[in-house]
Formats: sequence, structure tokens, C-alpha cells
Amino acid sequence: MFYPWIRSFLFKLSHKDPELAHELALKVLQYVGRKPEILQNFTSFQDPALEQEVVGLTFKNPVGLAAGFDKNAVAIHGLAALGFGFLEIGTVTRYPQEGNPRPRIFRFPEDKALINRMGFNNEGADAVSKRFQKMKPPAIPIGISIGKSKITPLDKAVEDYVYSFQKLYAHAGYFAINVSSPNTPGLQTLQEKDQLDNLILALQKESKALSDQMKIPRRPLFVKISPDLSWQTLDELMEVCLNRGVDGLIATNTTLRRDGLSIQTDEMGGLSGKPLQKRALEVVRYICHHTGLPVIGVGGIFQAEDAFAMLKAGARLIQVYTGLIYEGPFMVYRINRGLRKLMEVHGFKRIQEIKE
Repeated sequence: MFYPWIRSFLFKLSHKDPELAHELALKVLQYVGRKPEILQNFTSFQDPALEQEVVGLTFKNPVGLAAGFDKNAVAIHGLAALGFGFLEIGTVTRYPQEGNPRPRIFRFPEDKALINRMGFNNEGADAVSKRFQKMKPPAIPIGISIGKSKITPLDKAVEDYVYSFQKLYAHAGYFAINVSSPNTPGLQTLQEKDQLDNLILALQKESKALSDQMKIPRRPLFVKISPDLSWQTLDELMEVCLNRGVDGLIATNTTLRRDGLSIQTDEMGGLSGKPLQKRALEVVRYICHHTGLPVIGVGGIFQAEDAFAMLKAGARLIQVYTGLIYEGPFMVYRINRGLRKLMEVHGFKRIQEIKE
């Protein structure tokens, strides 16, 4: 109830550079992470009907945080206190990088949308790995999104991903292979059939070696895809993922399209939020119809009804990002509570039963 006032204040405070509000939120969440019980009593909605196992991991509820919010794993315990069923940190690259010049986030409140061109700003795989080593493991699964460093040429991309994979392997519940961000030059070409095949083959071989060496379970691999792919390219991508034993897909990343914005803009970057919802649902439905792979659905999820629609389209789990910015810290609680009510209305006893 009070969040709209806080949001209004933060938006005014950071109107010239919305990233300032993001940085403040991370600092608050770092503090909350020291005493998570401050929030947990108000944000945690638990119900056995929402619990499920996906790719060998147990998720107490289906609502996760998409990569991009906590790139360096600095606020994991504070974010977990918001009631998420899982978190995805990153995107992490082999080399530290500052990303693109600021401002690089642009808000469109009338459309509940964002455009970002962050450019994988992060401290690098070595620094993030050291942070995990000092951290008490959270009680929920943690995915780690990895991407290509900007300074790494495309013909060296596989080595770049493998390095980050090695450094972070012990700390991940699963990995998200980000080959679809529109903000790193040339990155999306890694979604092409031959390039993706080489990358996944290398990561799968490394995964087996690391699992045997560390005597830990193999970490599942998800490939995060663009909503702007043609159906033919998506078919080729799915073929590679099935042939190479990828565990699942994350659909979708941000879009270069500007459909759904009420005003024209020439700002470059990836669009997220409500305008992405329709396309994300189409892509998730298409993937689930053509493969048996688990899908994490992302794009335009703000309310329980949005989450329910994504699950009905076939997604096993969902992720939010832009919705959290516009809806606030109690969003996850409201979605989980609303999902449980919608399940009762439609006669679903377990979340796995939701389908069209």
C-alpha cells in the first residue's frame, strides 16, 4: 500500500539516471540480508501445493528473480527474504567490465516498461566466485547467468564462457547461458546453430569433468533466448538444445522491438515489461509444444494472473524483473498467494497440473 509513495519518491530522485534507484535498492537489500526476518514474516507465502522439483532442484514456489538485478551476488540473502522461490544472479563475464555509459536504464511508467543497455556490467567471474566462497549458502536455488566479455572476440567466446563456468560451478544450482542479450555486440550470433552447438558441447563436457572432480551433482544448463528469433531459427536452436542434452530454456530475454510503447523513443537497448508479455507467451507456448524441455517463462509478469497465464502456456517456473521495480517488495507474496487462489478456482491441486 505504501510502495507507490516510495516508488514515486525514488523515480523523482533518479529521474536523470534510474540506475541510482537500483543501486539504492541493492544497498537496502544488503542490509536486510543481515537480518532477513525483518521482511520474511511479511513476504513469505508458503504452501505445499506450490512446491515442485525441476531439473533435480526443489523450488518452494515458482517465482524467481531474473538475471540483471543482482549482477555481482551482493544481496542474495536480502532478495531471498522477499519470498522468491529461486534467484538468478549475473550476468557474469570472465573479465570485469563497466558496461555501457550511463544513463543506460530508461523507464516508461505509463507502459510498465524499461529499456536497458547495461552491457553486462559486473565485477567478473573471479570476484563473484570469491564472494560466494565467503557467503553462507541461501536456502533456495541460485542460478548463475554467464555471458561473453565484450573484449573477447567471437572466435574465443567458448573459452570465455568455460572460464566463468569453471570459476562458478561449485556455487550454482543451475547455469543460464546468456547468448541473447542485445547489449553486447555480436552476442546474439551465438544463438545460431553451429555456434551454439560448439558452445553447449564444450560446457557439457566441462560440466561432467567438474562434477566428477568436485564430487558434486552435475549443474543443469538452461539456454536463455531472444524473443526476436524467427520460428525457423528457434527450431534450429531447439534442435541443438535437444541433441546436446540441455536441461531447459529461459524464454525470453529483452526485445529490440518497440511494440507496446505508447510513445516513440530512439533509446537503444532491450525492452522489458508489459510490452514483452504477448511475445514471451507465444515463444514459451511454441517451445513447450515442440519440446519436452522445462521452460522458465519471463516477460511482462506483474500479477498472479500473468504468472498463471505463463504457467498455462507450459512454463514450469517464472521470473520477474521489471515487475518488481513497478510493483515493489511484496509482489512475490501477492503472486504466490494469487496463484494458489487461481489454482483452487480452476481445480488444480498441485502447481505441476496447471496447463491449458
